[in-house]
Amino acid sequence: MTYDYIVIGGGSAGCVAAARLAAESGGRVLLLEAGHSNRHPLLDMPPGIFKMINGSKFMRYHKTTPQAHLDGRVHDIPQGNVLGGGSSVNAQVYMRGRPDDYNAWDAILRGNNDGIGWGWKDVLPHFRGMEGNNRLANALHGTEGPLQVSDPGHIDDMSRWFVQAVQTLGEPFNPDFNGPNQRGVGFYQFTNRKGKRSSAAYAFISPQLKNPKLTVRLGAEVDRILIENGRAVGVAFRDKQGQHVAKASREIVLAAGALVTPKILMLSGIDPADHLAEHGIDVQADLAGVGQNLIDHPEVPITAYANGPYGYYRQGDGWRMLRNGLQFKLFGTGPVTSAGVEAGAFVNPVTPEAPPTIQAFCVPIVYLDRDAQDALKDGYGITITTVVVKPKSRGEVRLASADAAAMPIVSPNLLKHPDDMKTMVEGQRFFLRAMAAQPLAQRIKNVAVPNPDDTSDAAMIAHCKRFVKTNYHPAGTARMGADGDPMAVLDARMRVRGIDGLRVCDMSAVPDINAGNTNAPAMMLGDRCASLIMGKLG
Repeated sequence: MTYDYIVIGGGSAGCVAAARLAAESGGRVLLLEAGHSNRHPLLDMPPGIFKMINGSKFMRYHKTTPQAHLDGRVHDIPQGNVLGGGSSVNAQVYMRGRPDDYNAWDAILRGNNDGIGWGWKDVLPHFRGMEGNNRLANALHGTEGPLQVSDPGHIDDMSRWFVQAVQTLGEPFNPDFNGPNQRGVGFYQFTNRKGKRSSAAYAFISPQLKNPKLTVRLGAEVDRILIENGRAVGVAFRDKQGQHVAKASREIVLAAGALVTPKILMLSGIDPADHLAEHGIDVQADLAGVGQNLIDHPEVPITAYANGPYGYYRQGDGWRMLRNGLQFKLFGTGPVTSAGVEAGAFVNPVTPEAPPTIQAFCVPIVYLDRDAQDALKDGYGITITTVVVKPKSRGEVRLASADAAAMPIVSPNLLKHPDDMKTMVEGQRFFLRAMAAQPLAQRIKNVAVPNPDDTSDAAMIAHCKRFVKTNYHPAGTARMGADGDPMAVLDARMRVRGIDGLRVCDMSAVPDINAGNTNAPAMMLGDRCASLIMGKLG
C-alpha cells in the first residue's frame, strides 16, 4: 500500500495533522493509531475519565524505573490508547500557556529557523483558528474553529468555595487563564460542549471520515520507520491481521507521544550510536538528543475530608448515577456536564506579582493516584493538586530491547532538581493556607495529607516524595533546536536532522514545556506541522 503521507499516532497532534493534510494537500493520507476507537459513552461524557483513570483499555500505563531520589518509588505515567490520544481521555482543561513560553522557543531557534518563527505571534493564529469558544471572542480567542471550548457545564459548591478562599489570600479572580494575564484563581474552560467531549478525534477526524483521501487504521502498532539512502520511505506496522508495510511518497509524520515517539525513532536507527549498538540496531542517524530532555509537570495532592455531603463522592454510583443521568437526559444539566475539575489557580507563593510558579486544580473528591490509593479511605472531600509549571528536572526514555512490542524504559525524574522541590513545597504551603481560609475552611473536617500540623521542610519534602505523580504532560524527548546544538533532534520546521521526509509534531518536539496543560499546544503543533508540509508558512 502506498500513500502520499503517513501519520504515525492518532493523538491530539496526529489527528490535527492528518485531517488537515487530507482536507487541503490533495494527497492520500494514512493515519496509524495503535489504540481503540474513541466512540464510547464513558469517553464522551466529561466526567467519564474518573471511571477509568485507574484501569482501562483506553489507557497505556508506562511504569517508571525505580526513582532513587524518591526513595526507590515506581509510579505510572498513563497515556491515551485511543484515537484522539490524550484529548479523548483527559480532564479536558483548555490551556495554552503563556506568551513567554513560545517567545522562549523562538529565542532558542532564532537565527537558525529558516524564516520560521515560533514566538507567540506565530503560534496564536493556529490556536485561534482551531478554537470555537462559546463565551470569548477577541484577539486571543476564536469562535468558529472545530474545537469546542466552553465554560464548565456545572460547578460544584466545593469549587466555588475554593475560588473564594484563594481570593481571601490576595489572589485576583481571573476570568480567562488564556487571557492577557495568567495569574489568579477562577474557573477553567474545557474542550467539551453540552455534556459531550470535543476531542481531536471528534473535532478534526470525524469531519474527514468520508473523505477518500484519508485512511484511518486502528489497532496498528508501528514497529519502525523504513529508511532508504537517508530518506524515510515507509512504515512497518502490525495489527490483528499480521505484519504490514505502508509506503509514503512524500513525507512521514511521527506523532506517537513523548514516550513512544523516541522509541520508534530508536527502533528505526535514529539515536546515539552506542545505545543502538547495545540492541543490535543499525544506525541511520546518530542523534544524541533522542529520548533525552524528558520533561513533565510534577503534581502533588493536598487532600481533606469534608464535614458534610459536599463534592462528587459517589455521584457516579447507584441511585445518584441514575438521578444525574436522568437530569442530563431531560434537561442537559447537572454533574454529567462537568469534567469533575472546574476550578484552578496560577500563583507565585513567594513573589505574587512575578510569573506564576504553581498551577492548582481543585477536585471535589478524595483523589490520589492509583499507586497511592491505599493511603486514604474514600469519602466526601476535596483534593487540591499543586503543579510546578516550569520544572527544571529532566528525565529520559530508552529502549528496553530491540523488540518493538516492549515498552520503553522511562525515568522522568520528577522533583529531582532541588529548585523544583523547593517550588513544590512553597505551593503546598500556600494551598494549605487556602484550605484554612473561609468559606472553604468551615466545610473541612480535617486535612488528611500532608499533615497540616507539621509543615517543616523535612515533613513537606517527605510528603512530596511519597505522592508526586505525573500531570500527564510528558514532553521534549525529540526537541527542536538551533543548528549546531548537538541535542537538537529537529530543526525549526520539525524535520528530523539527517533524515529526509520525516517530521515529528507531538509534544516530543518542544524545546521546553509550556506553563499549563499540554493538549492545546499539542494540537497547535499538529496544525503547524501540516502548514509547514504544505508550504503555507513560507
